[in-house]
Amino acid sequence: MLSQPISVRFDLGDGREVFIETGKLARQADGAVTVRQGNCVLLATVVANKEPKEGQDFFPLSVDYQEKFASAGRIPGSFFKREARLNDYEILTSRLIDRALRPLFPEDYLCDVQVLVSLISSDEEVMPDSLACLAASAALAVSDIPIKEIISEVRIGRIGGKYIINPTRSQLKESELEFLIAATEKNLMMVEGEAKECAEADLVKALQIAHDAIRIQIKAQEELRAKKGVTTKRDYKKPEQDEAIQQQVIAFAKDRVYEISKRGSSKSERSEAYSALKDELIASLGEEATDLQKKLAKKYYEDLKWEVVRNMMIDDRIRLDGRKLDEVRPLAMEVEPLPTPHGSALFTRGETQSLTTVTFGTKLDELLVESAAKSEYTKFLLHYNFPPFSTGEVKMMRGVGRREVGHGNLAMRSLKQMMPDTSTYAYTVRVVSDILESNGSSSMATVCAGSLALMDAGVPVPKHVSGVAMGLVTREDGKYAILTDILGDEDHLGDMDFKVTGTRDGICGVQMDIKVDGLSMEVMMEALEQARKGRLHILDAMYECMPAPRPEVKPHAPRMIKLIIDKEFIGAVIGPGGKVIQEIQRETGATVNIEEVGNTGEVSIFSASKDSLDKAVSWIKGITATPEVGDVYEGPVKGIKEFGAFIEFMPGKQGLLHISEISWKRLESMEGLFKEGDMVKVKLVGVDPKTGKFKLSRKVLMPKPEHKPKDGAENAEA
Repeated sequence: MLSQPISVRFDLGDGREVFIETGKLARQADGAVTVRQGNCVLLATVVANKEPKEGQDFFPLSVDYQEKFASAGRIPGSFFKREARLNDYEILTSRLIDRALRPLFPEDYLCDVQVLVSLISSDEEVMPDSLACLAASAALAVSDIPIKEIISEVRIGRIGGKYIINPTRSQLKESELEFLIAATEKNLMMVEGEAKECAEADLVKALQIAHDAIRIQIKAQEELRAKKGVTTKRDYKKPEQDEAIQQQVIAFAKDRVYEISKRGSSKSERSEAYSALKDELIASLGEEATDLQKKLAKKYYEDLKWEVVRNMMIDDRIRLDGRKLDEVRPLAMEVEPLPTPHGSALFTRGETQSLTTVTFGTKLDELLVESAAKSEYTKFLLHYNFPPFSTGEVKMMRGVGRREVGHGNLAMRSLKQMMPDTSTYAYTVRVVSDILESNGSSSMATVCAGSLALMDAGVPVPKHVSGVAMGLVTREDGKYAILTDILGDEDHLGDMDFKVTGTRDGICGVQMDIKVDGLSMEVMMEALEQARKGRLHILDAMYECMPAPRPEVKPHAPRMIKLIIDKEFIGAVIGPGGKVIQEIQRETGATVNIEEVGNTGEVSIFSASKDSLDKAVSWIKGITATPEVGDVYEGPVKGIKEFGAFIEFMPGKQGLLHISEISWKRLESMEGLFKEGDMVKVKLVGVDPKTGKFKLSRKVLMPKPEHKPKDGAENAEA
């Protein structure tokens, strides 16, 4: 007999209910739930192996979030018409879930765990990524997989000064900030998002409001777990331990690790010294040491390094490279290191270096961002590349990894805040950051190099954006150390790793992972203030290098102008079957794109030549200009009839020059007066109110004779 589904509900506010259900779908998984808000339904499943793989010494957690196109009544646009590899949005959502879940598992738990979250029904207004981590956590909560705590995650926005939990898609477009925040009942776990230059205090307030909402969701999960009757978690095989080997490692290496760590040496020198000490340590175990003992000694050695370096930072206020806690490494930067790209910059901070380029494109170069719920184009692209040589390693080049997608997204969200309005700025802009060297945050180097490159390219960004990676090391006795501009070696040592980007006036982007219990808001504010000072220090150097955007794009860069025309002129610019727009492009060499936006038409004109661009602009302005009665024009003869000639007095606009308006003299025939292509100066003297046809006159531009001419003089006069 089938068991009955179990469900709970909670309110997000404003009457928006969320339902969590288990026991109906995917019942062979260790844990499975559906989460529903409106028409949005997510299915989350979790399965864990009962035993770890032989010799495994790390926690293999895999998280995949995928949106089924059927959820929105759509068929995928790929060649195979099926969901394929995860797109960037799905990868980013998977990373957000992973970063929040990973700290929940015991440190000695090494079994494979797979978390799958799928969007199976879509709602136009509900953002599914803000419910995905809730679904994953609920699936773990109702399973017997060992986790230390339950978590949840919400998105918070602010519209008109009011903070909103899980804003709708429509609301998010008007929001001044957007942060995704994950937390346990007591502690924040993860923060990621962007803002239009918000203050540090605004971020802290958003965290507090979001945490209150998360606590409600955690209580709902606890209620669901209780209803299902999950009271105990499964036992698991713990890794081998050897206390005697551990004490031997501490006695042999502790003081020497400290001596190496406090030298203030470079990354390569420090790595060589640590490696040599490890070899000595293994040799000191003697030939009788087993492979397991050697493996454990290496693990205990890494644990010892972690502890010694953390204590050194807290007690001695000394860092691995000899810097002060709040000191930024030496900066070096230049713009236009490359001659051909439309914009470029080289940014170096210590042993981290980004070479970033900017390329201009047209409307045709926009990126289609497609998900189950929507398809839209974006005109600002940022791609981040992290080749293995940047860390002195040899690795297979297998395309862009999840880390590169995540780091590039943080830089893109930060720089996007200063980009000009896409409704008036015609260019598609692609920024590419190639990391040439890395020891510390290369995503923050990307933000700085990207800002410099945008100004070098002549993009009218109003302010520079910089970023700095921070670390926090805490101890049970309440002592702590906040680190500015962390090294790669310091990155995994900290209890809070966070990256903050922004201008002189506020925060533009945040990425934060918190691993410590009971982090107070006072320490958080202190860390954010120290990050602000580091950010301003870097900004000062950036403004000294490139104080403002170039007034115009470089001579070899394509030029683009956007014209806004009345909707009624769109057809005239395109012409029958595209005849007119094709002629403009053929004759001028410019690329012309036109689209209808509301009651107007947006015409984007793109060319590498200024003369070509000016010619196309003049042509289109002529087509879209409104003829004014009384104005004088000059245009070619397009046709000749017995009653007059048709003159194209403006591009795409013809009027009749009647035989009686050619001359003050009476003309009997049009014969011999004009031929097609002749340029004739005319005046617009009227518009037929019924037909809209234009009436032209040539004679009004000629002196009116005072006396009646002699017979036969008309033709001579004409």
